[in-house]
Amino acid sequence: MKKRNIKRILVIRFRQIGDTVLSTALCSSLKRSFPEAEIHIILNERIAPIVSGHPDIDKAIPFNVAENKSTFRYIRNVWRVIKHGKYDIIIDMRSTVKTLLFSLLSLFSFHRPIRVGYKKWYSSLFFNHSVKNIEGSLIEKNQLFANTLSYIAPIAVADDFRLFVSEDEKNAMRKRMEDAGMDLSRPVLLAGVTTKLLSKRWNLEYMQETISRIIQRYSDVQIIFNYAPGKEEQDAKEIFSNLGSPSAIKIDVEASSLRELLALCANCTFYFGNEGGTRHVAQALGIPSYAIFSPHISKRTWLPTNNVPAYGIEADYPRPEGMNNDEIFNTITPDKVCKELFPLLDNFFKKNQI
Repeated sequence: MKKRNIKRILVIRFRQIGDTVLSTALCSSLKRSFPEAEIHIILNERIAPIVSGHPDIDKAIPFNVAENKSTFRYIRNVWRVIKHGKYDIIIDMRSTVKTLLFSLLSLFSFHRPIRVGYKKWYSSLFFNHSVKNIEGSLIEKNQLFANTLSYIAPIAVADDFRLFVSEDEKNAMRKRMEDAGMDLSRPVLLAGVTTKLLSKRWNLEYMQETISRIIQRYSDVQIIFNYAPGKEEQDAKEIFSNLGSPSAIKIDVEASSLRELLALCANCTFYFGNEGGTRHVAQALGIPSYAIFSPHISKRTWLPTNNVPAYGIEADYPRPEGMNNDEIFNTITPDKVCKELFPLLDNFFKKNQI
């Protein structure tokens, strides 16, 4: 198949915010390598809005999680996408038993695409090209999918991941922040003080102590807690209360949607907190960050480098034998975090001054 015949490429991603943000680099590689092709990406419905406005993604195809629990509805949706999409290339970034249906059903379509996915013991019959899961950043791993297509056209590697927020969205959030009494000429710290998954959440007492030290050191800082409704909101408000409800923390400034989260990040000076999707959003929008990595999350994999300053801390290696996840996580103390974090804040907060 010649380069000029590649008209549509389907990327299957699903998963969560961080995975989606990092997958935009692959989409950019594909668009640069096949500039006349449309790039479509399959995402969970609640995640899909995050790629709105991305110049290298022509269409985000949302899959409803509730519908996907029905085998019949899922198969029907997969067939609908394959039948109407008429794709020349399918890239299955998940390569699970469930996502393999896209490749399987494409074999029954008139327009049979090139199929690329991860090499697994059960997947070889479904793909024309398989890639091995290598050590390295997720950006490097994702790039392997594009590299398999080099026999069709030279691959223009894009190792940067980006998100886009409109000026209207950014200004609307800016007004909400100012209406809440914030002065955006002063530094704004977006703090991920808690997480949905307990295994990824740093010790709340340690987080509270670190936020307290930040407030003491930077008298002009304004802090926004990033949290979702439910247990995360409870954690965040408990920390706020334990700190004495300081005026530096704007507890009621929050994002109620993914697009608002992008706009919020874009109006902040720095992200600090637990590693997760919000930190990836910040980095993709050009906002510097410092993250705390849980013991089972690899900094090498999930902290890819680009032109945006991004830093993080993880438990030292080798990990002591006989310690559980919480005990290993607790070896990351506020002293260790502040030793690395404060020089960064000194630098980026100073840059924020007018």
